[in-house]
Amino acid sequence: MRIATTPRHLPLPLALLAAVAALIAATPVLADMSTASSEADRAAILAMQGEYAVTFRFEETVPLSAGYAARDTKDSGAREVVIVIKDTPSKIVLQHLLVAPNGHVTKHWRQDWTFEAASRFEFVADQTWRVRALTPAETVGRWTQCVFEVSDAPRYCGTGRWNHQYGNATWTSDRTWRPLPRREHTTRDDYNALNVENRHTITPFGWTHEQDNTKVVRDGERTVRTLTREFGFNDYRRTTDTDFGPAYRYWQATAPFWAQVRDRWQAALDTGGLVIDTKVDGMPVIVGLFRLASKAESGEVVEAAAIERVFERHIEALPPSPQATPQATAAR
Repeated sequence: MRIATTPRHLPLPLALLAAVAALIAATPVLADMSTASSEADRAAILAMQGEYAVTFRFEETVPLSAGYAARDTKDSGAREVVIVIKDTPSKIVLQHLLVAPNGHVTKHWRQDWTFEAASRFEFVADQTWRVRALTPAETVGRWTQCVFEVSDAPRYCGTGRWNHQYGNATWTSDRTWRPLPRREHTTRDDYNALNVENRHTITPFGWTHEQDNTKVVRDGERTVRTLTREFGFNDYRRTTDTDFGPAYRYWQATAPFWAQVRDRWQAALDTGGLVIDTKVDGMPVIVGLFRLASKAESGEVVEAAAIERVFERHIEALPPSPQATPQATAAR
């Protein structure tokens, strides 16, 4: 009897060989698709650089605790420039700088994007962050965005895929924890953490940042109570009506100083995590580093020892955790 020669009817060893051959043949195509996707992702991230008029809106939407009364919606705005300070195939770093109407410049938040990051830091308690290794299932094909304070202190990370199917690139994170936003920690003490999903979308006018926030009372890593959901919407629209020259000059003068600061924070995270030994506003660290930045802006040389003194006073290593991975380091 003659055996049919289609793969479906091949003897088992030959069928396996045929499957392997097909996989090998498809590998370059899959690699090309992965490369194309990664390049499209990179283009979307880089599209967030530029000069913007920004509006910020935060509205509490769904009460989750009996008797909770929604707080007033918060609306504000700013002029902000986003500068690319690092651009490699697997990592992009964007620095935000605010420009006031009088030309005063304030270093704002920073976002680091890492492709297939090996790990990320996570907010686990007041002023406390732990580094956690990511599994391949969590990170393959995905970008991890880590967000940092004005002082370059850590705030939160999220991991997700960019979606390019509908004409406007959109990245959606997994749900992660983050500390109180600065807009609230000076006026509220009824919750101490946000559980958040973030979405970034590239638009014809610039880009948007949507936040699906849940306000939570936590005791360490244990959820005690949820108060309310909140929708945050930050709309970055390109503008030509603001002189961003002061921001570019500030960054040219202070970039080497802030690079040293970033390296020092990274060294602290590379121990497995850190604790900021201040009130939740972190002001002693912010004031200490911004005073040094002012010296750098005026042309003074800021020695590494001066930065180290700020960290020695206020930054502590995170005590080891039984669940922590000793070799884990923050997304680089």
